[in-house]
Amino acid sequence: MPLADTRFATRRRALAAKLAAQRIDSIVVTSPIHVRYLSGFTGSNGALLLNKDLSARICTDGRYTTQIAEEVPDIDALIERNSAVELLRTVEGPRRVAFEAAQTTVAQLESLTAALNEDVNLFPVTGVVESIRLIKDPFELDRLREVAQLASQAFEDLIAAGELAQGRSERQVAADLEYRMRLGGAERPSFDTIVASGPNSAKPHHGAGERVIQHGDIVTIDFGAHARGFNSDMTRTIIMGEAGDFETEIYDLVLRAQLAGVEASYAGTKLSDIDLACRSVIEDGGYGEYFVHSTGHGIGLEVHEAPSAARTSTGVLEAGSTLTIEPGIYVPGRGGVRIEDTLIITNGAPEIITKVGKDLRVV
Repeated sequence: MPLADTRFATRRRALAAKLAAQRIDSIVVTSPIHVRYLSGFTGSNGALLLNKDLSARICTDGRYTTQIAEEVPDIDALIERNSAVELLRTVEGPRRVAFEAAQTTVAQLESLTAALNEDVNLFPVTGVVESIRLIKDPFELDRLREVAQLASQAFEDLIAAGELAQGRSERQVAADLEYRMRLGGAERPSFDTIVASGPNSAKPHHGAGERVIQHGDIVTIDFGAHARGFNSDMTRTIIMGEAGDFETEIYDLVLRAQLAGVEASYAGTKLSDIDLACRSVIEDGGYGEYFVHSTGHGIGLEVHEAPSAARTSTGVLEAGSTLTIEPGIYVPGRGGVRIEDTLIITNGAPEIITKVGKDLRVV
């Protein structure tokens, strides 16, 4: 059996074990991300029915007849438009079938329920597939390293080419960075690129607008690449022309906070303690009220996935998971700084896969 088939079968086996532990006979998987994770199918419409005995069926519509045969050679495929509904029609009772509650609307649930045969009952589950996705396998980690390197190189090339410059608009810089990521192999950005200059840098999710970058501006650039299903995420903050006392002060605080968060990110560390490691540096520096978001999140097939490092987080970091460390200070009307890396968590020091320098850079 090909390597990819073995990997997907291993994931399905882990899911089937979780189902059996909850006395669930089958699960209908409808999240496109989860269908891909469990089968390798990358189409936009599909569903997977997995039974606790590891037998499975997959369904998609006629647009993907050839694609599903190529991508999922080890699972019988049904070609129908209403994938989840048609899969449920094939289930014979008595049977307890789980559905992904977080991925299912009320209208969709009504359709699923109407498709049930006698003695087949639906039960909502949450976080089951996500709990398996938390720990990345070696294949996933390699893909994450590759896409992070791709984005890192695009950023360095942008700076080297002088494309982050006074007189250019935020939108122009964002477009150049996204173009360079595509040239490097990205299929698209992971998310809308943020280029936030001057007072816009005080808005954590500003975007990229028509404002022209000026001398003395803080410019915060938050960006990522998407390639072969996986995402990267990194933020760097640049000063244009000259750094004043305010810019230097908050940059130094955020950098020290970010380094403290990275240093705390070992397997077994409480997620809330990682947030505290960053937040305490900024609070001690007198800017605590301006750190307005959580410290970090996991990344993989999605840009934001488990785990989450925030004040209210529970649980601990696990080896093989990923985490961003991205503290920031945002002072309305003046500007802001964010510095973000993506980490792979190990039993020792974390591996930083976003390899762009973090010292204060003035261009």
